[in-house]
Amino acid sequence: MTFSFRLPRWVVWMIRSLIAATFIYAGAIKIFDPAGFAVDIDNYHLLPWAVAARLAFYLPWLEIVCGLAVLFGFLYRGGLLILATLITVFIAASIIAKTRGLDITCGCFGHASKNLSFVSHLAIDLGLLAGIVCLWLIQTPARKPA
Repeated sequence: MTFSFRLPRWVVWMIRSLIAATFIYAGAIKIFDPAGFAVDIDNYHLLPWAVAARLAFYLPWLEIVCGLAVLFGFLYRGGLLILATLITVFIAASIIAKTRGLDITCGCFGHASKNLSFVSHLAIDLGLLAGIVCLWLIQTPARKPA
């Protein structure tokens, strides 16, 4: 059984643009401060420092490439799948950190997100995941030949 639904094209375009812009912006912010991002990753106490440092250099570029894929439609479903995986892992890491009593900021949007609460971050992340799932499930109508 295949689940699909249709939305107006402008709604799909808005969701795609919002998801893409969010990940492109988040990746770009982190590219300019990989050491700070490595510290943010290390603050979760889930990975060794060497892994956190490597991720800090590669994850921002992956976010940008996947955001561009979603925006322009090239390797679209692959970009959605990677972004869904990244956001799911981040949500899980945030919940684990919170249950362990760690009071950390994610660092996803640089200093702009430092003052947001855990609930606010979780709501944003769940909204992004919902948008990605929505885009994955949407079946756009086939174009009629001219």
